[in-house]
Amino acid sequence: MAFRVGTASADITPSLSTNPYMAGYGTTDGGRVATSSSPYEPLYARAILIWEDASPQLIISVDVLAIPRAMHQRIRSRIVDLADWASSDIILQATHTHNGPALIDTLHPYMAYGISDLGLIRSYSADLEDTIVNLAQDALNATEVAVTFDYKVSSQNIAANRAGLPYTETAVPILVARGTNGKPVAVIFSYGCHPISAGLRTLFDGDFAAGACNYIENNNPNCFAMFLQGPAGDQDPGGVRSWALRDQHADALGATVSTNMQTAGRALTGPISTQYKEVQLPLEITATPANLAAVRADYVARLPNPDGQPQWYQRHAQVMIARIDSNSYSKSVPSPFQVWKFNGSPQLKIALVGGELVSGYGAYFRNQNGGSNGIIIGGYANESCCYIPSNEFFPPNMPLGSYEGGWEPDYPGIAGGAMTVYGHLGHFKAGANGVETTLINAMNAMLA
Repeated sequence: MAFRVGTASADITPSLSTNPYMAGYGTTDGGRVATSSSPYEPLYARAILIWEDASPQLIISVDVLAIPRAMHQRIRSRIVDLADWASSDIILQATHTHNGPALIDTLHPYMAYGISDLGLIRSYSADLEDTIVNLAQDALNATEVAVTFDYKVSSQNIAANRAGLPYTETAVPILVARGTNGKPVAVIFSYGCHPISAGLRTLFDGDFAAGACNYIENNNPNCFAMFLQGPAGDQDPGGVRSWALRDQHADALGATVSTNMQTAGRALTGPISTQYKEVQLPLEITATPANLAAVRADYVARLPNPDGQPQWYQRHAQVMIARIDSNSYSKSVPSPFQVWKFNGSPQLKIALVGGELVSGYGAYFRNQNGGSNGIIIGGYANESCCYIPSNEFFPPNMPLGSYEGGWEPDYPGIAGGAMTVYGHLGHFKAGANGVETTLINAMNAMLA
């Protein structure tokens, strides 16, 4: 099997006139707005197209907080129509920057940010859809460079587990495409950490992930860099949030990748196989009239905000009451699961989940698949539905509530924490046949 790659990128930075609203932190009414059309560094969508003989596989990474479900479904359908390929041959992923543009649906602009007039957000989101589809076409049209692939794993210590669990992401997987002269043509690298080193700002920016790409490209002429976010749901950067810390982390990660790609890792061969499946993750919702009445009463009790929660709890409660009244709620959350395999010996597997995957899953799947040398595991892929917690984020492990788990001790039967900004009626089901079991069984079947 002979490999070739083509690359393309597009600047997706909004101006103040096209979409000043910023995503990533819940706000009081009105949302957070950028103060300048000039970003700290531009936001990009980046595409790498891997040709295996006549078969193409596409990865697109986008400097946004999350790709909403409706956008992802339309983009995927349109990209499938561009070439002779299966839907599983196409990966979209958000880098999860918290200083990117607000988009439709995720996070919900009204619930999370208190934005009522969605005109600019809708128009920018529609333009972004077109840009990503056009980017895929640009990658298909790009000059194809004959390459070999090699892989190695390095490490970084940017992240810490903010939930107090024993998992800390250190692995930096590095997948390099090399030209016939041995020089890197493209590199795909990963790390599991929230890209919030800059903190809450009023300039658009891709944080350390985008900065690391810039570092690699500046220090390796003619090499195209792409970041894939790892299992970062409970991983935050250490240090005092600032532009300086953002640059420090960007340079540290970029230098790690740049140094390691100077010498080849283990060779990868094909064929590449791809799988894509949508998995329904179960919410803890009992849809009997009596229980729904009790849930509605809890949301009504939350409206006057007796516990002093952030304003988005109240906005969430308003929307949930309306959904109960209109019978328009869901009892599960769809999450796209995707697996690519370089099927040489030994294999390299790439396993991606939609949503904010917590790091315990990364530890589990690495343990089952030969460690970081055998698998790249990540979240935020294709569409980001909410946090994807494990059983460790529910009682009895966390009796005082959990942001990542999406529940509060005052009203444990309804949504809390992150589920209030992602806009779900309840939290995930824990225990047997809950979110953890469902995720592990579905992914293990794809990885087998």
